[in-house]
Amino acid sequence: MRSKGSKLFIVGIVIIFILGFFYLKIQGSKKDNSFLKEIKPLRGSIENIISTTGTILPKNRLEVKPPVSGRVENILVKEGQKVKAGETLAWMSSTERAALLDAARGEGDEALKYWTDIYKAIPLISPIDGEVIVAKTQPGQTVTVNDAVIVLSDELIIRAQVDETDIGKIKIGQKAVISLDAYADEKVKATAEHIYYESETVNNVTVYKVDLVPERIPVFFRSGMNTTIDFIENSKENALLVPMDAVTHEKDGAYVLVKKENSAQVVSRPVVIGIMDEKNVEILAGIEDKDIVVIKINQYELPKSDVGKNPFMPDRRQNRQNRSK
Repeated sequence: MRSKGSKLFIVGIVIIFILGFFYLKIQGSKKDNSFLKEIKPLRGSIENIISTTGTILPKNRLEVKPPVSGRVENILVKEGQKVKAGETLAWMSSTERAALLDAARGEGDEALKYWTDIYKAIPLISPIDGEVIVAKTQPGQTVTVNDAVIVLSDELIIRAQVDETDIGKIKIGQKAVISLDAYADEKVKATAEHIYYESETVNNVTVYKVDLVPERIPVFFRSGMNTTIDFIENSKENALLVPMDAVTHEKDGAYVLVKKENSAQVVSRPVVIGIMDEKNVEILAGIEDKDIVVIKINQYELPKSDVGKNPFMPDRRQNRQNRSK
């Protein structure tokens, strides 16, 4: 009988044979399907942006609360309405006045008018110039000193959440472009006004809040809307641009393939790169507008159906041919 070691040796030889078969099969099927594409550098604008998300919020959210508990008699404003400081927003009765007027109603209109004139209602006054963003309280509703009858906002801002790895690239006064999830086609320019000093942890990521002031406040802006913010870190007009695929990065710098003038020869030329976006790279030095840049493009093919076939399994196609003879 063969020893256990001999059996393991034979199994190892079979495995090596199978792996070698697959390797040679795959290597033999590989072809160089790459080709060269010639392009001209282009002049255009380029921006390096930092993208994040944020929310539209009131810069100052002010709740107008009653000085005493009682009943709301009349609401004079509605949501979205602009108000001035000192303007009356609502009228209310104290608890005692409300009880007295209810009793007077039972005595007739004359008694009600008398006590209404004697016992004046309490006005709720706007302390700021702003916009009414919440006005849900209905006349007749009972309120306490802790209930907000009206909520005002002086202006709407965008509060961004910036990852700690990018916060060092954000500066006061930096420009940004805002797009709303609800109105994706509308773009609003904004400026960074304040960078918070204290961080927060959101989904296990450390972020810093940044407040942005829009250049204009569109009518469709609503508090609580979600936004996408693109901070413009760098931008340049009339930059010399090549596609990102044209640039290769080595240890000693960046290179592009350039076709020699009046020749089919292609040489690798070192370049100095500037701003990069998702598609293009700015070239500061190394090539000129007249140069022809060459890009090597690789084409990939799916392996043939017989690649990966078990060499020890019978070939069904061959068996069918033998039966047909």
